[in-house]
Amino acid sequence: MDAKQGDVVFTPRHGKPVEVNALWYHALCLLSRRSRNADTFAAMARRVAESYPAVFWNSQRKCLYDCVRSDKADDAIRPNQIFAVSLPHSALTPGQQAAVVACVRRHLLTPYGLRTLGPGEPGYRGRYGGNAFERDAAYHQGTVWAWLIGPFVEAFLRVNAFSDAAKARCRRMLGPLVRHLDDAGLGSVSEVFDGDPPHSPGGCPAQAWSVAELRRALALVG
Repeated sequence: MDAKQGDVVFTPRHGKPVEVNALWYHALCLLSRRSRNADTFAAMARRVAESYPAVFWNSQRKCLYDCVRSDKADDAIRPNQIFAVSLPHSALTPGQQAAVVACVRRHLLTPYGLRTLGPGEPGYRGRYGGNAFERDAAYHQGTVWAWLIGPFVEAFLRVNAFSDAAKARCRRMLGPLVRHLDDAGLGSVSEVFDGDPPHSPGGCPAQAWSVAELRRALALVG
């Protein structure tokens, strides 16, 4: 979330971002199995597993804080938290994982990916358009990113034990993006979409990571 114009940073996330620490925990778990210093990494992973929920869990909103600093925790509902569930190793309890997926689904899921900020949150922008400043101001403040459908589908499958019913539900969920292959950039998937209906496409009309995550999600549910 690096959009910036001059000295204006549209989405400041100073401190401890939720997804970076989820990736760190996942990396430690992998190293605890594959490194010659496995015991050291296993001990580090255990410490993170104990502290991560204590630091990031928002008990009032039943989801994860987006970013934590020494003086405050940002409770804006953003998609970054989905990586704490989609990755194979999670520091959250099963109940917390299910709650994160439910929150993201309720506030951020659209037919074309995940919003970067929940509607009703301060600073939300439902349309991506205008001049360069206006576009960058909306880029991570509600605009939908198609590539985030991959992590969401994986997280949804994980909390539902990769069941056949969950896979069928995700296949239906992916239908609009599959049909979008015949839209803006023929045979490809757009970079972003409006956060508000009808979720018009914007940005690059042929974005590699949008295509890649759609293909990966389809493989997960195939």
